Amino acid sequence: MNTNALVIGKFYPPHAGHRHLIETAAAGAGHVYVLVQGSRFETLTAAQRADWLREEFDGANVTIVPVLNDCPEDYASDEIWAAQVENMRWALKAHGVKKIDAVYTSESYGDRLAQAFDAVHVPVDPARETHHISGTMCREDLSGNWCQLVPAARRGLAVRVIVVGAESTGTTTLSEDLRAHYRQQFPAIADVPEYGRYYTYELLEALQGTHADATVEDLVWTATDFGIIANRQTELEQAAAEAAPLVIADTDALATTLWERYYLGDGSYGSYGAQTHLPRRDVYLLTDHNGVDFEDDGWREGEHRRPEMTDWFKETLTDEGHSWILVTGSPERRLATATAVIDAMLNQQNTFTSAAWQNRTVLTVAA
Repeated sequence: MNTNALVIGKFYPPHAGHRHLIETAAAGAGHVYVLVQGSRFETLTAAQRADWLREEFDGANVTIVPVLNDCPEDYASDEIWAAQVENMRWALKAHGVKKIDAVYTSESYGDRLAQAFDAVHVPVDPARETHHISGTMCREDLSGNWCQLVPAARRGLAVRVIVVGAESTGTTTLSEDLRAHYRQQFPAIADVPEYGRYYTYELLEALQGTHADATVEDLVWTATDFGIIANRQTELEQAAAEAAPLVIADTDALATTLWERYYLGDGSYGSYGAQTHLPRRDVYLLTDHNGVDFEDDGWREGEHRRPEMTDWFKETLTDEGHSWILVTGSPERRLATATAVIDAMLNQQNTFTSAAWQNRTVLTVAA
């Protein structure tokens, strides 16, 4: 077994082929150093890509090192090659690595790179038969190759739209309309329902097991209940991000903190721990109570408090620096407002910039 192994790449973005390369190196070496080379010309930073790989290899014998590298790519130039190698060598030295024993690559330059480090070259699936995927393919068709990305990259790249609002203001209607609108484009788009409602059903069913005539008004809420709801809400959202490039969530952990405040008062903080793990948000859609009739489905009790609750959302979303849009008008008008901004975000999500000299990886089609 080799002591120190080297893997380099742009990982733009990290995909299943990259994971296979690193896993192979980790199985054949005492420790693997992965240099994630990113430039100012690329949309995703080296730090972002490194974070996703760290999640993927957490606890393994792998060190992920983000490297800023704006040097041109020119495999025919000895001078450019020397500049590239020195960039790698000093990135390793900064992490206390003075000797590399093996270089693992799937690229044609592998022999030359290994020679530069006086190491052996271990080719890993150069024909890409195990995973017929490349970063170029992912960038050119992100949606079509979504499941090829490592899970952390999917969670990081997914466009997240969170629909929130007071009781009976159309949040569920808008969430369902949006998912129906985008399901043809993203067949795997997942439902992210309001978990608190299902949790309420479970609590009431348990209570009725001992008190058959119990109603929702008889439930006694605790801070622990809201902590469970908030954490489960985030889990549902994360699973949806792994399934498709677009997440439409009917509420989230942040909203849960406001509902906890609503039911238990300002001194209860059971759901606030989930705030430290709140995923990145793209936009909150806040459904307005004005012009929406209150529908009492037997589980609601706050018609008179809808204006106050709407203001709580406005205040909290503003104070915490989130992008939010108040959606008003008919269901059709609300849907039009939402899709306009979501379409723009999806277009931005699918835009990957690169330096003029960056090579495209074109894989041959298997016979």
